[in-house]
Amino acid sequence: MSLNLTPNIDNPDDFYADLLAVHEGLSKTESDALNARLILILANQIGDREVLGAALKAAKESTHQPG
Repeated sequence: MSLNLTPNIDNPDDFYADLLAVHEGLSKTESDALNARLILILANQIGDREVLGAALKAAKESTHQPG
């Protein structure tokens, strides 16, 4: 199993704009809750625990880069 970490979204700038737009007018708490729901929806779409585990590991490792 190999996790795809290369850009793979059609029109990524449009998706980013949509993501920002859906957060407009939300409080920090509401925005955090929306992000949590989105993560769970996308995780359910992926469905493969091995892929999800690799994604969790990659996300955690990307936050601990030497600075």
